[in-house]
Amino acid sequence: MSSPSQGRNIILAIGVGSQKDRDSRPYREPLLAAAAERFPVWLFDSYEPTWQEQYTVGSTVVDCQSPEALITEANRLSASYTIVGVLCPDEGSLEAAARVTDALGALGLSADSARNCRDKKLSRALLTAEGIAQPGFTTARTWQEALSAAERFGFPVVLKPRTLGASQGVVLVREPSEMEQAFEASSRAGYPGVEVPDDYMVEEYLSGPEVSIDGVVFEGEYIPLFVAHKKVGPEPFFTEVGHVVTADDPLVSNETIRSMLEKAHGALGISHGATHSEIKLTPNGPVIVEINGRPGGDLLPYVCRLATGVDACLAAVDVVTGRAPTVRRTLSRTMGIRFYAPTEPSLVREVRIADRSDFPGVVEAAPLAAPGAELFCPPEDTVARYGYAIVEGASPGECTERLELVEGLVTLDHVPLKAAT
Repeated sequence: MSSPSQGRNIILAIGVGSQKDRDSRPYREPLLAAAAERFPVWLFDSYEPTWQEQYTVGSTVVDCQSPEALITEANRLSASYTIVGVLCPDEGSLEAAARVTDALGALGLSADSARNCRDKKLSRALLTAEGIAQPGFTTARTWQEALSAAERFGFPVVLKPRTLGASQGVVLVREPSEMEQAFEASSRAGYPGVEVPDDYMVEEYLSGPEVSIDGVVFEGEYIPLFVAHKKVGPEPFFTEVGHVVTADDPLVSNETIRSMLEKAHGALGISHGATHSEIKLTPNGPVIVEINGRPGGDLLPYVCRLATGVDACLAAVDVVTGRAPTVRRTLSRTMGIRFYAPTEPSLVREVRIADRSDFPGVVEAAPLAAPGAELFCPPEDTVARYGYAIVEGASPGECTERLELVEGLVTLDHVPLKAAT
């Protein structure tokens, strides 16, 4: 820990860094830059900072999955600084960081609300009790129990761990013969720092397109910022491979959805913070899939800013530091992002970017994996990517078409992992 300066206001950022084996900079940098725009930033991370240093006034290496260690260091820091807010975008550190928020008496996601968001069984029960439409659900500890539940609900069903995110362990089961293998895949999933209970969710399958809505909550009021229309990879997994964001998307101002989300955030106990809500637009109306107590991943805040001019990261900083967020749409564009994932377990040699002029509408393309990185496929890993491309279209339809045409823009030179050793 470097020497603090007595009495200064700072934001405490927790887990805004890299996992040991994966660079998080493309996903985390916009949030850290937004925090630094408002206040000096002190970073707690499990590893020594690298790229984060340009945005911080100091840092502490601490186990970000240990609430006790984090609280000890936060109390030490608060003896010299005034901590005006706590930010944490990392799934593995989210509940521990919420304990710090409680200990400091700060605004933001509380330990109870973090648990309510993370535990899907608890979320479903709380939302159902408030009369918010939910799929039929139960939990099972064996594939035989899951099969019995699926036969009661009717196939298809969805299996998922109670406490994971990013579609980890989420498996579609269309018929009884698939259940044993699907349950095994779901029960193998994990994420550093996240405890996974041994009873797994069995849910009715919701038909219809899926969208995500990023928003913020300030003094109990839910404010939607942008909507992203998802594209998912092949069944039986639900890996997110792309999104389309439109500045004038009517779902942003849809009163039914906004009212439902405000009620849901209240049921989960969220009074201040940024959230990422996933919603199925079913034939019977919108249904909440889940509400995550953090900003959206997948570079979504960046794509939102390109499409709308709205800085969702700055809004996230504002609501946990006591400032009402200002949401101004200064752009009116339709932007889409497509992620490139390996088709087999791969040791990366090189990620190549072709000439963008050969692909209509491309505004940006970049690698997400360095030479030497090891990438795996679902169900082992649902977020392994080696690159991305962002395109602009005159409409959501054109944007979607252009995303389908960029498949050759980013290519992976690799060695299959089974041959690499």
